[in-house]
Amino acid sequence: MYINNMKKSLKVATMIVAGTLMFVACNRGEMAGFKTTDHGLYYKFEKQDKSAQQVQDGDVIVGEMVVRFDSLETFSNVGHPDRILQAKRTFDGDLYEGLLMMHIGDKAIFAIEADTLAKYLQPNQMPPTYVQGNGMKVFYEITLHDIVTKEEIEEEQNNFMTEMQERQQNEPAEIEKYVKDNNITVKPTANGLYVVVKKKGNGAKVAAGKQVAINYTGRLLDGTVFDSSEGKEPLTYTVGQMSLIPGWEEGVKGQPEGSQLQLVIPSALAYGSRGNGRVIPPYSPLVFDLEIVSVK
Repeated sequence: MYINNMKKSLKVATMIVAGTLMFVACNRGEMAGFKTTDHGLYYKFEKQDKSAQQVQDGDVIVGEMVVRFDSLETFSNVGHPDRILQAKRTFDGDLYEGLLMMHIGDKAIFAIEADTLAKYLQPNQMPPTYVQGNGMKVFYEITLHDIVTKEEIEEEQNNFMTEMQERQQNEPAEIEKYVKDNNITVKPTANGLYVVVKKKGNGAKVAAGKQVAINYTGRLLDGTVFDSSEGKEPLTYTVGQMSLIPGWEEGVKGQPEGSQLQLVIPSALAYGSRGNGRVIPPYSPLVFDLEIVSVK
C-alpha cells in the first residue's frame, strides 16, 4: 500500500540544485542588461511597480518561477502560481536580496554564481558536470502575483497548531463514538487497536517472512475512502519487508488465510501528527476492511 506522505503545511519551496545537468558557460556578454548588488547578486527587472506592496523579511511570495542552470531549465511552475519562496537570508548575495526588491506585479530575473552556491551546498547537491571557475550561473525568473506576510504566516501556523491540538484531544471520543455506532464489541489491544474478525479463515497464518496477498479498503471514520485495492490486484508483500503502518502490521499478524477483518486504528498506529496525503489529516484514526487472500 503506497500512499504519498504529505503534510498540511505552508507550501514554501526550497530550491536545491541537484541531478545530472548539462552546463553552458556564461560569459560577460550574456549578462548584459543586468545590474549587480553589493553582494554580487545579478538582477534585471522586466516589469516593476514600486507603488505596489513590497516584499518584507519573512514574507512568502506567491507567483510563477522558472529556474535555469545557465540555459537548461530545471524547474518551472509557469501557469500555476503558488507559494514558491520565503524571503529568508541564507548567505550574502542569495535570492533573498532580490526578493526584497520585488513588489506585487513585478517580473524580474536574478542570477547567482554557481561557485557561490556551491559553497553552501553539499558536494552531492551540485550536478556532476559542475566545474568550479567556469562562470556558471543559476537564473531565477520570477513573476510575483501576491504576498503572504510574515504576520499572516505566523497566524496560519498558530491556527494550524490550535487545530492539531483540538484534533488530538478529540480523537479518543471520535473512536469511542465510531465503535459504539458500529456495534463493535471486541476489546481494543493494549495499543488501542480494534481487530474485528468478520470471517475467520482456516489457512496458513500471517507471519514474518510469509508472502501475503490482501484486498483492502482504507477510509476515515466519516467514511471517506483514501485508498483501495478494489478493481485492482490484491496488495502482495513479504511480511517484514514492506513499510506498512503499525496498526496494519499488528492487525493482520497471526490471522489465517481466508480471514476478513476490520481494523479500527488510532492515529498513533497510523500517521500520527504527520497525516498522510490531502485526505488524511494529522491525528486521524483509520478504518481498514481487509481480506487475506493468500499466505505463502
